[in-house]
Amino acid sequence: MSGLDHVGFAVADVARSTAFYTQALAPLGLAVVMQVTPEQSGAGAHVGFGTAQKPFFWIGDGEARHGGVHVAFTAPTRAAVDAFHAAALAAGGRDNGAPGLRPHYHSDYYGAFVLDPDGHNVEAVCHLAEG
Repeated sequence: MSGLDHVGFAVADVARSTAFYTQALAPLGLAVVMQVTPEQSGAGAHVGFGTAQKPFFWIGDGEARHGGVHVAFTAPTRAAVDAFHAAALAAGGRDNGAPGLRPHYHSDYYGAFVLDPDGHNVEAVCHLAEG
């Protein structure tokens, strides 16, 4: 089933914003569940908040170079991720990461990234293991 997987946006100071959101989101049962280094992301540091080890709200200092907004949609299969990437490029999007595994998120994370006409980073991701 497809749907919204996660969202993220740029912040001016990752440490300061992490402290803010850690405190502000605690009453909602949300906490930091993943941190990604600049070396892992190929951009800046990112912090993912969520529940049960599933980050769905991200802040980071690398998003600003892509319009400041990142939206990821859940894909039901890896083939759907591939099809999304091809369709988005055909529609005028710019490649921002070819379809493939991103094991720094988790072992079965298969995603593809494009920049929309306004420069926002749009992703499709499949979390399922497929042969």
